[in-house]
Amino acid sequence: MRGKVIDKAAWADATAGIGNWRGEFEGGAHGAGISVIFVFTEKIGGGPRLHQHPYPETFIIRNGNVRFTVGNETIEASAGQIVVCPANVPHKFENLGPEPLEQIDIHEAGAFETVWLE
Repeated sequence: MRGKVIDKAAWADATAGIGNWRGEFEGGAHGAGISVIFVFTEKIGGGPRLHQHPYPETFIIRNGNVRFTVGNETIEASAGQIVVCPANVPHKFENLGPEPLEQIDIHEAGAFETVWLE
């Protein structure tokens, strides 16, 4: 087995700008058991609507302030913190501002499986 290098052009959103990381990587096609979303949003209130996955999701907040809804719980987090959402629990998040939200969302599956609830 050989290691793999996946260039940024293969997963990044080309409209994100040079210094901004935004895009998605499904690891299953490359022999990895995880998938990753690189979030970058300047819009206050920006984020996905309520959804769930059949696997846990881990959020690493790199910059900014964010509000998560995880089941019936509301969690506020900021740069340097990590939030974990269990499998099959409805969740969403939104940028609280005033700065851009940057986070890395790790899905414990080689491909994304999302059920949108709203």
